[in-house]
Amino acid sequence: MKSLVQGVHHITLCPGGAQQDIDFLTQVLGQRLVKQTVLMDGNIPIYHFYYGNADADVGSIATCFPYSRKRGRAGSGQLSCTSYAVPNGAIAFWKEHFDRHQAEHSGLQERFGTKYLRVRHPAGLLFEMIEENGDNRNPWTTTEIPRDAGTRGFFGAVLSVRDVREQESFFVDALGLEKVGVDGPYHRFEAPGTGPGRIVDLHVEPERTPGSWGFGAGTAHHLAFNVETDDALVKQKAVYEELGYTDASEIKDRFYFHSMYVRSPGGILVECTANVPGGFFKDEAPDELGTKLLLPPWFEDQRAAIVSQLEPITVPEENRPKPGTTSAPRPVVAAHQAPDDEPTVPLSRYKATFDADKQST
Repeated sequence: MKSLVQGVHHITLCPGGAQQDIDFLTQVLGQRLVKQTVLMDGNIPIYHFYYGNADADVGSIATCFPYSRKRGRAGSGQLSCTSYAVPNGAIAFWKEHFDRHQAEHSGLQERFGTKYLRVRHPAGLLFEMIEENGDNRNPWTTTEIPRDAGTRGFFGAVLSVRDVREQESFFVDALGLEKVGVDGPYHRFEAPGTGPGRIVDLHVEPERTPGSWGFGAGTAHHLAFNVETDDALVKQKAVYEELGYTDASEIKDRFYFHSMYVRSPGGILVECTANVPGGFFKDEAPDELGTKLLLPPWFEDQRAAIVSQLEPITVPEENRPKPGTTSAPRPVVAAHQAPDDEPTVPLSRYKATFDADKQST
């Protein structure tokens, strides 16, 4: 099949505390806080943070639901590690940087002939810095993290499975990925095209206990692939159903993009995502991204109830953009519609009730 998938769009994780997550992602991993909003499912207000590179590029965005209500169980059938691309030679910098922050890390490792360094979030989530030449995306920089070492965006992701066969069939037949190599227990797949962020490594761990599927601190929730348009989402849903993956979700309105989900055979939740005109810049100027709590319009009338139940947070001053220091955004325009047009496919929205005294216990 000709693939509708164009690479990783975003990766969604469940850390624990909100402030702990902001501090680690911005100060230790050097990410830009791109957006503060809330989870659009359920009746309990939960932050939804988006972190990315300097230009908030598709393929650089880690999204986090700080979910301190319960622990998750890390295991097979989950995304096990989020992989960032850094320039060749940058691993030495990151080792010293992690040591300075007393962050637990793996030391220098190698996979498919490429050097990488893996680090653990306080909630238990794993990230890795992988050296790669020729990635010209714009890194977010701080006084601690210079341009010649900063993360460019995703290299890809590592997914844990007990058996490779059914998950491989899903990647190849349903998503149109190509298998490009095997290195011990790692099986590498690549999305078509020439851009960055197209690598997915399946880590075969036959003895590992399956991980939990719901929200829970310390676990990854899903991996999202970019398919660009709503029409492509409809076609991708049809591909799933034709192949027997009949639990694909309706198309959901996530305000900054539209989403459709399916549980893949290895247990990993996979999202396909279509951009909307404006993307992250539809409600904030480039120099203001991530500086305040924004809500989708259908939640705005409940702002007071939402804010009253959220953990207070402080964005580190250094993470706040200085006027004139960020690039002009790359236009995010959905190919099937002009910016002011209504979506051409039905969209699902959950209308929550956030008032604590109106919720059943």
